[in-house]
Amino acid sequence: MPKFGAEPNLGTKNEAGSARGITFGVMAFKGWPVEALEFFEGLEADNSKTYWQANKSVYEQAVKAPMEALLLDLSKEFGEGKVFRPYRDVRFSADKSPYKTNIAATLSAGGYISLSAMGLGAGSGMYMLAPDQLDRYREAVADDRTGGELATLVAAVRKKSIEVSAHDVLKTAPKGYPKDHPRIDLLRQKGLITWKQWPVQRWLGTSQCKQRIVDFFTASKPVCDWLDHHVGPTALSDEALGRR
Repeated sequence: MPKFGAEPNLGTKNEAGSARGITFGVMAFKGWPVEALEFFEGLEADNSKTYWQANKSVYEQAVKAPMEALLLDLSKEFGEGKVFRPYRDVRFSADKSPYKTNIAATLSAGGYISLSAMGLGAGSGMYMLAPDQLDRYREAVADDRTGGELATLVAAVRKKSIEVSAHDVLKTAPKGYPKDHPRIDLLRQKGLITWKQWPVQRWLGTSQCKQRIVDFFTASKPVCDWLDHHVGPTALSDEALGRR
C-alpha cells in the first residue's frame, strides 16, 4: 500500500471491498447536511442490516451524493475520485459489525477523505511502504541533504496544524542505523502520511469543506513530492508482496 490514492492503496482496491469510481452528472458540492451525521450516529448505535436497509436512501442522498459531488469538484486538480464500499471485511475480525461507520474516498493523484459522526478527515502520503520503498525511504532520510530537506518540510507542515505520522513505527532504530541519529523519529516510521481531522462544525454543511481540503492537500504537497522523488512506487510484484 504505497500511496494514498494510488494503486493498490486506500482508494483503489480495498480496505474492505473495492472502491468505486464517480458517476458523472452528480449535484454541485454544497457540503454535507446534518442528516449525514445523524445517519452515522444511528449506525454506530445500531450497526445492523435492518438499520441500513431502513436508512439506505439517507445514505445515498445525504452521505454518498455529496461525497461524489466533492470528488468531482476536486478531480481536475487531484485526479479521479473513488468511493469505498460501505461494507466491512469481517472475515478475520472479532467485530462482525457489517458496515463502516464512515464514508471514505481517494483521489488518483493522491489523497484520502473521510466523513463520520466525528467530523471530516483528510490524508495524503505513503501509508504503508513495501520493502524496497522502505529501504529507499530510510536511505534518503539518513542522508544529511535529502533527510535534512524532509525534516524541514515536515516541520513546516506541522506548523500549519497538520499531523505528520505513520501507520506503524518501530520502537527502536531500524537495523543498520544508529539510535542517536538526528532524524531517528523519521527513520523509525514505516510510512509517512499527513493527516488533518476537523471536528463537526457548521461549515461542514457548506461548500467551505472543499476549500479546507484543497488547502490541506496544497500544504501537504511538498512532503508528497519528496516521497515521489526519493521513494517512488514499489518495483516488487504482487506475488512478492503477498497480494492475490
